[in-house]
Amino acid sequence: MRKVFQEELTQVGEDLIEISQLVTEAIKKATTSFDGADVDLAQDVIAADARIDFLQNSLDERAIDILALQGPVASDLRMIVGSLRMSASLERMGDLARHIAQLARLRFPATVIPVQLAATFHSFAEQDIIIATKLTELLETRDLEVARDIFKANSVVNDLHLSVFKAIAHSDWKEAPATTVDVALASRYFERFADHGVSVAQKVTYLVTGDWQPNTSQPV
Repeated sequence: MRKVFQEELTQVGEDLIEISQLVTEAIKKATTSFDGADVDLAQDVIAADARIDFLQNSLDERAIDILALQGPVASDLRMIVGSLRMSASLERMGDLARHIAQLARLRFPATVIPVQLAATFHSFAEQDIIIATKLTELLETRDLEVARDIFKANSVVNDLHLSVFKAIAHSDWKEAPATTVDVALASRYFERFADHGVSVAQKVTYLVTGDWQPNTSQPV
């Protein structure tokens, strides 16, 4: 019975890694479609989100079955409960990548972002891809140095997000209302993607150390 239990726990961990890999692929494609007004690539991201949703539901059902049938305690219980919460964050990251792709599709053949903010959103994309890639590595290795890299990248994203809102609030902002809304939404999507990545990294940190550190979204 204990062997079966350990196999189930291992499968939960592997499922989290698979979802994280799909999220990384989604944000890479979404940001490429967003930057280049690639409607076909955007549609790929939108369609592929169903796979992330399916895997999250399957993981959650597996985890709930383990809780009901195996009665895990201590660190195993933390692992199962943490996995349920991590899967929710990863699924939300997939949704946010889809939202970015949907903006690209909505504004095709034009690009979403005006030229004066193109570099800012390119940086957003770079940092979100770093976070997604590092999350997979973190779930595979539980190396807390990787978690620190995620927290640092999130700090950069927060600064970028603030800079966008300063730009659209400035007196020299002359873009149309629809563009302003698009820019604000896009900035929020990129920022929330990073926040959910931090949430996963915090939970892995807790599983490794047993200590909850709510302020680890700041550079350490």
